Amino acid sequence: MAEIETESTGGGATTSLLRAERDRERPREPWKGEFVKSIVYASLDAIVTCFSLISSISATSRSSGDVLVLGFANLVADGISMGFGDYVSSSTEKDVGVKERAVTEWDITHHSRIEQQDLLRQYQALGMDINDATMVVNIFAKYKDIMVGEKMVAQKGMRQLDEADKPWKHGLVTFVAFLVFGSAPLLSFIVLIPFTHSDTVKFVGACVLSALALALLGIAKAKIAGQNYAFSAVMTLFNGAIAAAAAYTLGSVLTNVAGLDD
Repeated sequence: MAEIETESTGGGATTSLLRAERDRERPREPWKGEFVKSIVYASLDAIVTCFSLISSISATSRSSGDVLVLGFANLVADGISMGFGDYVSSSTEKDVGVKERAVTEWDITHHSRIEQQDLLRQYQALGMDINDATMVVNIFAKYKDIMVGEKMVAQKGMRQLDEADKPWKHGLVTFVAFLVFGSAPLLSFIVLIPFTHSDTVKFVGACVLSALALALLGIAKAKIAGQNYAFSAVMTLFNGAIAAAAAYTLGSVLTNVAGLDD
C-alpha cells in the first residue's frame, strides 16, 4: 500500500527525497587561512589598479616603455602603501582588542554581579531559556578568562585575541600579493618584446593576462569561501572590466580635451 502511495505522488515524492538528501549534505567548509583577507583584497586591488593604469596610459597613445615605467613605479608605490596600510590597520585592531579586554577584565573584577546579569540578558535575547542561561552564566563566572571572552564576543562583537597574530606579517603578505598579482597585466609588455613592436598587440595581451588573473582569483575566492566557482569568476571579471573601461574612457577623453594627441 505504501508503494502505491509513493508511486501516485510521482514527482512530488522524488522532489522530497532529493530535498531531504540535500539537507543531509554537509555544506562546504571555507578555508580558514590566517592571511586570506590580505591576499584576496590585495590581489584584486593590484590587478584592477594596474590594468586600469595600463588602460588609461594606452588611451593616450603612449609607448609600451611608458607603460612599463609608470606601471612598475605605480605597482611598487601602491604595494608599499597597501602593505603599510594593512600593517597599521591590523596593529590598531589588535591594540583596540587589548584595551577592550583590559576594560572588560576590570568590569568583571569590580562589578561581577552586574556583568553576569548583562550576559544573562544577552543570552535570553538570543532565545535561551532563563534556567539554561542562568546555569551557563554561573559556570562561566567560575572562570574569569572564559567570562571575559564571552563578554567581548557577546556584547562587544570582538573576537578572541591571538597573541601569535603579528600585524607585520599581514602587511608583508599584502605587499607581496600586490606585487605578484599586479605584475600580471604588465607581463605582456615584457614577454612580447622579442615578438612584436606593436603596442596594440601588447595591450591586447595585457587584457588577456588580466582577465586570466582575475578569473583565477575569482575561482580561488570561491574555493576559500565555499562559493560557486563560475559566479565568483564572472563577478571578479566584471569588476575588473568596469574599472578598466572607466580608466580607458577617461584617459581617452582627457587626452582629447587636453590636446595631447597633437
